[in-house]
Amino acid sequence: MLELNRQTQPVVQRRLTAALAHSEAEVLEAQRLRYKVFAEEMGANLPSAKEGIDRDFFDKYCEHLLVRESNGNKVVGTYRILSPDQAKRIGSYYAQTEFDLTRLLHLGDRMVEVGRSCVHRDHRDGATIAKLWSGLAQYMQQHRHEYLIGCASISMADGGHTAASIHRKLYQIYAAPAEYSVFPRCPLPLHALNQNLDAPIPPLLKGYLRLGAYICGEPAWDPDFNTADLLILLPMSRVSNRYAKHFLKMSKYYLKT
Repeated sequence: MLELNRQTQPVVQRRLTAALAHSEAEVLEAQRLRYKVFAEEMGANLPSAKEGIDRDFFDKYCEHLLVRESNGNKVVGTYRILSPDQAKRIGSYYAQTEFDLTRLLHLGDRMVEVGRSCVHRDHRDGATIAKLWSGLAQYMQQHRHEYLIGCASISMADGGHTAASIHRKLYQIYAAPAEYSVFPRCPLPLHALNQNLDAPIPPLLKGYLRLGAYICGEPAWDPDFNTADLLILLPMSRVSNRYAKHFLKMSKYYLKT
């Protein structure tokens, strides 16, 4: 689940650090931030809501990337990362709860899944997103993984019209080749929605597409989060030279593991 429904704000100069979580306590910090964003802001129905955290079955098999602000050492952004080995161990990617991934599974030995991406309300700017991306770039380089997948989420606060319009506009340009197509288990009813709105493209989704990502099919409806999810596939070989320099250069300086 990628929290993509808000526009980023102008970059604010401040000191941020990024690292993978090394303890249960650090993972818990990420889960508390996810709760604030997904439950308190977006109204998601989370099984672990009574604990004030967002936690599911996949968390214990994932690595958790944390971005902290030096002032107070507070976690302000997070991604979780499911490696190919761990996906094989549990027999599934998270995205398989929403999509039939049959046509992607032959990539499994080289395919990382990212999800539960979110940034604290007060830190949604280019600096925080850049720090998250630098962490992902470092991870992909270190482990020599070749493909990145994730569910890019769009709010359905308007009933799905914005999501349907964004999909229609982008899929004509960024559709994956047929051999990489996926199929939603609970499809968004595109035929019943207005697909002609001039809807702004969420910043993170726009960023993935600039890097070279594909949209692999029609959106799925996630009733617990009330979002429309697009399955994104980013082959690292498609990362354009222009954005690769920025994406990968940051990883050399900002991620401390």
